[in-house]
Amino acid sequence: QEQLVESGGGLVQPGGSLRLSCAMSGFSPNLYIMGWHRQAPGKERELVASVSTRGTAPYYAAFAKGRFTISRDVAQTTLYLDMNDLNPEDTAVYYCKMVRVDPQQDYWGQGTQVTVSS
Repeated sequence: QEQLVESGGGLVQPGGSLRLSCAMSGFSPNLYIMGWHRQAPGKERELVASVSTRGTAPYYAAFAKGRFTISRDVAQTTLYLDMNDLNPEDTAVYYCKMVRVDPQQDYWGQGTQVTVSS
């Protein structure tokens, strides 16, 4: 059974860094889009960054460019999000998402809380 488990969230001061991890298991070989989304209180969930299993260039939301980096290990069993220069506006629950392209199917993790505060 497909499973996504995020970890690495926590409390960090403004200007600090965090690395989020998403352990992926149970996925059959296929083309997937792997990504990180976030949802702040009272706001809609938004895409942070994504990359395909085909190794195409990653996509970053405007707020993430230059500060966040999405990557995965060679075995493609763990997805990472390195976040630098964090500010309070980055406070949100961060979710890992896998999208199987054909047939289309979305998979979500349970989320990990990131709080940026002094």
